[in-house]
Amino acid sequence: MRDAIFHLLFVWYPYVALTAFLLGSLIRFDREQYSWRASSSQMLRKKQLTWGSNLFHGGILFLFLGHAAGLLTPKFIYTLFITVEQKQLIAVIAGGIAGFICFIGLSLLLHRRLYDARVRVTSTYMDLAVLIILWVQLSLGLITLPFSLAHSDGSAMLTLAHWAQGILTLQPVDARTLQGLAFPYLAHLVLGMTIFLVFPFSRLVHVWSAPIWYLGRRGYQVVRSRRPLGAPGVKPTPTQAAE
Repeated sequence: MRDAIFHLLFVWYPYVALTAFLLGSLIRFDREQYSWRASSSQMLRKKQLTWGSNLFHGGILFLFLGHAAGLLTPKFIYTLFITVEQKQLIAVIAGGIAGFICFIGLSLLLHRRLYDARVRVTSTYMDLAVLIILWVQLSLGLITLPFSLAHSDGSAMLTLAHWAQGILTLQPVDARTLQGLAFPYLAHLVLGMTIFLVFPFSRLVHVWSAPIWYLGRRGYQVVRSRRPLGAPGVKPTPTQAAE
């Protein structure tokens, strides 16, 4: 039974999540382009949003790139420059710092969305679900740090990298090789794949557009009036007046 569950979670589920991630994003962009946005509420609690958003986006971008490079770079390439043990230590230190920064930012965003009544009104159930999933995922990632330090030889890291590379090359490893990993690692993997699964159905799709713009962004929002241009109290912009 245990083998079957691991096979389902770590062999079949990754492909279900990746298919939903890619195909769902393509379909949503093709059919619902007007929903392809972050649905900003930045006019409300602007200062807390600025701090939370910049810390979260800066940290999450570093973590994403770090995970991609750490898991997908073949061993024979990085061992030309550093040892497995050194790579493990770098991952723990850099990932820990970025994860802590990201965690602070996400906690600010989650607090703002849950405890500000005006922001909560503009939120959907999916908005809250995604923030909570990301918060739990970050917590699990931080919890794995002591376990990684306990495996200073990099054995756990090599197991995870072998699994991830096998999934992308369509040569999945035997899921039983993951059974020796601590529970936080396994939960972190499953929840990470779940994020890919719900990605196309949430505001996370705006990541495809230009995530780097969220670093150091200024707090502003474009608001368009629904009233006709000639309505009383509506002044045309210089561009509209020229037209």
